[in-house]
Amino acid sequence: MGKLIYSMLTSLDCYVEDSTGNFGWGAPNDPAVHSYVTELAAPVGTFLYGRRMYETMVYWETAHTVPGQDQYMLEWARQWQDTDKIVYSRTLAEPTSARTRIEREFDPAAVERLKLELGHDLTVDGPELAAQAIKAGLVDECHLMLSPVAVGGGKPFFPQGVQLDLKLLEERRFDSGVVFLRYAVKR
Repeated sequence: MGKLIYSMLTSLDCYVEDSTGNFGWGAPNDPAVHSYVTELAAPVGTFLYGRRMYETMVYWETAHTVPGQDQYMLEWARQWQDTDKIVYSRTLAEPTSARTRIEREFDPAAVERLKLELGHDLTVDGPELAAQAIKAGLVDECHLMLSPVAVGGGKPFFPQGVQLDLKLLEERRFDSGVVFLRYAVKR
């Protein structure tokens, strides 16, 4: 059975976007962080995205065509391209990447079946979609890549009104000040 992992870059005060919708402050300019994210994604066979997150991430479909890309960026692009993607959207007409399908509604029972049947891990990326998965009790692990910045408000990593009891499984510090925290959701 695969795990469903909620994974995102966050501010130190656990926001994935600031109050203006910006998240550029969270993109680490650190090859070690990028390489580690690629390593973490190796056992993941399916990414679950909402439309906005997909539209941000679809850059990686063609990132290898950008002249002068660093090797660690190319490695992540290959990883992203080689992974199946499910996009939950009522408005997106067609996917613009390979290995991608669109679902109109988030169906917790269908995601549970994916966890049981696929034989690999899945990630849910984006706070709105993750909130649905968390509220449905589907998330097994939370991976936070904390950037050394506090933004003071915006879109939180965790949904409001939900308590999750977590167990720290792993932590890792990077020279850039980024800290990775891996938690299991206690059942």
